[in-house]
Amino acid sequence: MTHRLDVIIQGGTVVLPDRVEVLDIGIQDGKIVQLAPSLQGQQALRTIDANGLYVLPGAVDIHVHFNEPGLASWEGFTTGSAALAAGGITTYVDMPLNGVPPTTSKERLELKQQAANGNSYVDYALWGGLVEGNVDQLQGLVEGGVPGFKAFMSEPGGDGEDIFTRADQATLREGMKELARLGYVLALHAEDEEMVAALAAEAQAAGNIRELDYAHSRPIEAEVRAVRNALQLGQETGCALHFVHISSREAVDVIIAAKAAGQNVTVETCPHYLVLTEQDLLQKGVVAKCAPPLRSEAEQEQLWQAVQMGLIDIVASDHSPCPPELKQTDNFFKAWGGIAGAQSTLLLMLEEGYHRRSLTLPALMTMLAQRPAERLGLAHCKGLIAEGMDADLVLVDLSRGKTLQRSDLLDKHRQSPYIGYTFSSTIVETIVRGSTVYSEQQGLAAERIGQGVAYKSGGVTYG
Repeated sequence: MTHRLDVIIQGGTVVLPDRVEVLDIGIQDGKIVQLAPSLQGQQALRTIDANGLYVLPGAVDIHVHFNEPGLASWEGFTTGSAALAAGGITTYVDMPLNGVPPTTSKERLELKQQAANGNSYVDYALWGGLVEGNVDQLQGLVEGGVPGFKAFMSEPGGDGEDIFTRADQATLREGMKELARLGYVLALHAEDEEMVAALAAEAQAAGNIRELDYAHSRPIEAEVRAVRNALQLGQETGCALHFVHISSREAVDVIIAAKAAGQNVTVETCPHYLVLTEQDLLQKGVVAKCAPPLRSEAEQEQLWQAVQMGLIDIVASDHSPCPPELKQTDNFFKAWGGIAGAQSTLLLMLEEGYHRRSLTLPALMTMLAQRPAERLGLAHCKGLIAEGMDADLVLVDLSRGKTLQRSDLLDKHRQSPYIGYTFSSTIVETIVRGSTVYSEQQGLAAERIGQGVAYKSGGVTYG
């Protein structure tokens, strides 16, 4: 007697870690249980015709800011995860800052877990934070289920008494010692605070408060200096490091040299550094403000070369939204910095990487799915298409595109710098653990099925 499957996806061109192949996919209890040239004759409760479509592993975005608890008016789990679902991201890891309170203790982590529970369309994990005075809280956060930790080497900004603050040198050293003991990775926002604070003060004192004044106050040198400092501390302590949103080839090369010397370190960049330049900052204004800032076209090309050489481990969105009024100011330095692009990450990388620069689909999905899952201990269930893995899949039409309209966006405030951008591909359907959470025809699913994903030690260490 033939066992009935829950779902069969038929005839799609499946993106595997090392090749692309036309296969049928059998799904049972949320897992991929069969991959075969044909599952014809097998019975299933539901069959999806994927002929003419590519089936990609669901992307894993390890860098988003959903700001709950406390700041759902900026972005919440429901709206943020809706945007990710529509963009083909099936798992995300939410950052520990901007929430009220920030995620710097086990008790605060529980508040964030409560906010996420039942309110996410796709699966998730939650970063813990390292700030001055909370080194003794790191073990509790580990016990609460975080897959990694985040610290800032420059001031992240924010108002109020209980905010996420920069980790000074002593905090970084002691925090790295503790995380090395615990066996967890530390993600770093790497900009040298002394340099960027001095340059920002100098520019504003002189009345230089426009777009490029801001960009030039956060030079590549500040990024490289912070990267070198963190690598030295990581070497001293044995702590695994991950550098978020790296914007320059020079910083990438410093990190790659440390990796080649045996250090456990990975590097992430973001679509905005690969798609936008400082000229877009002039044209689009505060919607394109971020830190580190957008760079020149020449610097961007160098970053693309690093991608093409396989030097970039991970691409993540750094979706960092805010209410529109926080971007309305005559002083560009005072406007909230953060690019809201969660929904466009996969399509941007397909457009710029696959269509325009001929990167292979396995290479792209390694950066967008496999390595992010590996780095944060999620690779036992997320990040690639294989038997035994969660059935997290994205059906994409690579030959049919559209121009992004504001009305297409599902995040809270729809302030994307990519409005008006024409993609050559379309997300047709997004599937999480065998269930469709978004389709082009039907929109979002009625039920928010996203669940927390458990960190599993002993997985792949990348670096």
